[in-house]
Amino acid sequence: MRETVLEVRNLQVEFPGDGNTVRALDGISFGLHRGETLGIVGESGSGKSVTALAVMGLLQSPGIVTGGEIWFRSQENGNAIDLVKLPPQQMQLHRGGDIAMIFQEPMSSLNPVYNIGFQLTEAIMRHQNVSAAQARQIAIAGLQEVKLLPSDEEIQQQYIETSSKLEPSKLAQLVKEHKEAMLERYPHELSGGQLQRVMIAMAISCNPLILIADEPTTALDVTVQATILDLLRELQQSRDMAMIFITHDLGLISEIADEVAVMYKGKVVESGTSRQIFSSPQHPYTKGLIACRPTLNRRPQKLLTVSDYMSAEETATGQVIIQAKEPAQPTEVTTEEIAARLANFNKKEPLLQIRNLKVGFPVRGVFGGTKRYNMAVNGVSFDVKPGETLGLVGESGCGKTTLGRTLLRLIEPMGGQIIFEKQDITSLKGEPLQKLRREMQIVFQNPFSSLDPRMKVGDAVMEPLLIHGVGKTKQQRRQRVAELLERVGLSADAINRYPHQFSGGQRQRICIARSLALNPKFIICDESVSALDVSVQAQVLNLLKELQSDFQLTYIFISHDLSVVKFMSDRILVMNRGQIVEEGTAESIYQEPKEEYTQKLIAAIPTGSAERVRNRHLRAL
Repeated sequence: MRETVLEVRNLQVEFPGDGNTVRALDGISFGLHRGETLGIVGESGSGKSVTALAVMGLLQSPGIVTGGEIWFRSQENGNAIDLVKLPPQQMQLHRGGDIAMIFQEPMSSLNPVYNIGFQLTEAIMRHQNVSAAQARQIAIAGLQEVKLLPSDEEIQQQYIETSSKLEPSKLAQLVKEHKEAMLERYPHELSGGQLQRVMIAMAISCNPLILIADEPTTALDVTVQATILDLLRELQQSRDMAMIFITHDLGLISEIADEVAVMYKGKVVESGTSRQIFSSPQHPYTKGLIACRPTLNRRPQKLLTVSDYMSAEETATGQVIIQAKEPAQPTEVTTEEIAARLANFNKKEPLLQIRNLKVGFPVRGVFGGTKRYNMAVNGVSFDVKPGETLGLVGESGCGKTTLGRTLLRLIEPMGGQIIFEKQDITSLKGEPLQKLRREMQIVFQNPFSSLDPRMKVGDAVMEPLLIHGVGKTKQQRRQRVAELLERVGLSADAINRYPHQFSGGQRQRICIARSLALNPKFIICDESVSALDVSVQAQVLNLLKELQSDFQLTYIFISHDLSVVKFMSDRILVMNRGQIVEEGTAESIYQEPKEEYTQKLIAAIPTGSAERVRNRHLRAL
């Protein structure tokens, strides 16, 4: 048995409120061994992040630890100490040094007014007795370890390829300047994946015994996500670190964790090895989390959700009573049904035709003039048939969102044609363009930022009705809003509540209700489920399919996750660097991807299957 470095015993955390106290953690216990990865999984609000913050001593007021112990075995003397009873000043000696944390959103974790070199060296000098120059060398070594910077030999080779006549002293100076230039960059100059590497470099800079990764890949593409997971595994093995990996996605946990703890409403409802959890889950909540993620090798009519496996009722004393259910397995869509549906679309005239569409963003020169254009969409052409779902997949920066917004004329194209119902809408302006908005709608990625926090939900859904003069009286419009909210699974009394009073999944349902207000024919779903828990994601995907059937809607479904796109789509376009690199039916793109880029997207998807977990354990042995 390997050395135990962390043991949490019966931990309780409460958040006192106005006359009522929320117990965020209710007696959780787990252990962590050196070199081991513990995966903590659960939906938003289950207590995952609160657990991490309690271990780090970072609970925000009014949150307090009301019971339990957190025993940590320090590197300094090997003695076990209870972090709960440790004074704040002593806790600072361990936080960031012995126990480090990677937060969910790297952009909000880094200070935008300081370059990354300053922020890295600040952490190093806080926990190590080194000079500023030594701290910069440690920071550079960390950036090379996380592969944000090439090694010295690789940098040298790049310059030698440019000019083979460089003297050794000049070459050494160029290598030094290359490395220093990375330290001088600011957070806004780096991509999401690069920023997450900076956060990892900062976390490992003091050689911690425990690394806590709190949803470190949620905002990243599947390919970047796979790279970050590989990096974390590699760093853990080379440093013999213990790691706590927190996520809502059991598919991710299957890729990285040795042991798994499943949390629900502040309790650990199931724990065991990764292989045990995925091959024979016992708790209905675990079964629901595993089942609700779309897979590439199956095509169900609908996705199962957690509520299909269990019901939960809270008693007057706050106790949660769970009743297990045996769900009926959803019917699979047959190849004959898929073929018949595609044949039906082929008989129809296109609802939307895109011809050689180009969108560029100007890059300004020294004196303010346009130096060149960065082509976000470069010569794209495709058709969309009525009632069809066209999937658009690719990594961040490939031009998916720009293309979607250009189709709605929220971004002006540089060239090409957008033909909707046989009318060229590329140059429409004024009143004709406003009338077009009734037929074409969009559901944005972040439901909280797309709703006005000062506007009641009823007013937000009613706003399109007022703008377009739908409904003769206020009562008629309120009735229409109530019907829409009920159709997306919310009660009519939500009309008088504000966005912050709803969960993420409920807010996205409100955005979908608003997009349906004017009975549109065409809706663009722009990463509309990427920010949601997998269980809530399944509910929203099922809802979108139901609405399409009921209202004969046509979708363009944009996502970087091919498994989600495959579940939703009839045909798929794969986009890379502003161009369509592959097109085909959802089945053909998965079974016979022609482009290496598409193959890379498919390979990066975490499956969460028992077979994949078993293979990973066999490789480790």
